[in-house]
Amino acid sequence: MTSTTAKPFRRKLILAALIILAILLVWRFWPHGSGAGRPGGPGMMMAGPVAVHAGLVTTADVPVYLTALGTVIPNATVTVTSRVDGQLMKVYFTEGQQVEAGQLLAQIDPRSYEATLAQYQGDLSQNQALLQSAELTLARYRKLYAQDSLARQDLDTQAATVGQYRGAVKADQAQIASAKLNIEFARITAPVSGRVGLRLVDEGNMVQSSDTTGLVTITQMQPAAVTFSVPQSNIPTLIKALHNGQTLPATAFDQDGDKALASGSVRFISNQIDTATGTVELKALFDNQDEALYPNQFVDLRLQTGTLKQATVIPAQALQLSSDGSFVYVIGSDKTVTRRAVKTGPTLGDTQQAITEGVKAGEQVVTVGIDRLSNGSKVSVVTADETPAASDKAKAQ
Repeated sequence: MTSTTAKPFRRKLILAALIILAILLVWRFWPHGSGAGRPGGPGMMMAGPVAVHAGLVTTADVPVYLTALGTVIPNATVTVTSRVDGQLMKVYFTEGQQVEAGQLLAQIDPRSYEATLAQYQGDLSQNQALLQSAELTLARYRKLYAQDSLARQDLDTQAATVGQYRGAVKADQAQIASAKLNIEFARITAPVSGRVGLRLVDEGNMVQSSDTTGLVTITQMQPAAVTFSVPQSNIPTLIKALHNGQTLPATAFDQDGDKALASGSVRFISNQIDTATGTVELKALFDNQDEALYPNQFVDLRLQTGTLKQATVIPAQALQLSSDGSFVYVIGSDKTVTRRAVKTGPTLGDTQQAITEGVKAGEQVVTVGIDRLSNGSKVSVVTADETPAASDKAKAQ
């Protein structure tokens, strides 16, 4: 065979090999089994229905929530300072201790104030004796004046002397009260109930009433408050409730939003909008008996502003998102699915989603197997114990 005749033969051989390869590929990837056959064969059929899980559209009361980032603030924070000067003799609290209002925290040396009190009490006794003598003399002068045996000037002078001693007695009594108050102030007690912080002054140091540092800080943890801000568009709803004496339920969660720390209520709303952010500040109160909320802690706050009565609810798995918006696959009576656009409302827990428009109670929606569906697909609803993929494989065999 010459070279001129060999070239067309090789081309025909290569072409035949490519055709055979194409046939093998078609044979390999063409669907086999029940409902499908070889191309052109007598067993060729359309693919069977897609196995899916389905959920029922129901109705339920759905709470409406606002969520915001909040900061825990103590109900009261007090810096305990001394109201008198003196040496700190004794500290009666332990750092971090829970104290009650009126509990003794520290003792200032009271001896100088006790000595001052004794001095004022002595002055009082002296002036009381002088007052008594002056009053007796005044009584005699009045009798003598009535008998025309005493000049009017002497009577008036004695009356003024009595008034002078009465003033001195009152001054002594006031000084005694002040000295007693200083002795009382030497016993430093807790002004509020709460948890004390770190001790700022040690025993033996001199403290002054002008000191601003204080001895210790008390933070009232029960109840605790959480401040947070919400957009101003929510003001009408909030004012309607709060200005009518109502409270709005609130729950504080950790920063991950997974664990509920405390339950309380919102009672206060600020009287102005923050123009920089367009938000309004609110305060929620919590009993905080277990001290799960700590001052300056960041929490996620969930505020219930209302309830949608008998709202349409679907399983959350059924809701899908696309560039056109939210949609679900609704199963018809003929087991054909229809892609239907929906408008969503608030969620109900982690498993249900409120729908404001698009479906109605009693309909079925696809929850599992959605990725294999298109508008008009035939489906077969399987139980929760069966997986759609396994069901499709069983049908193929």
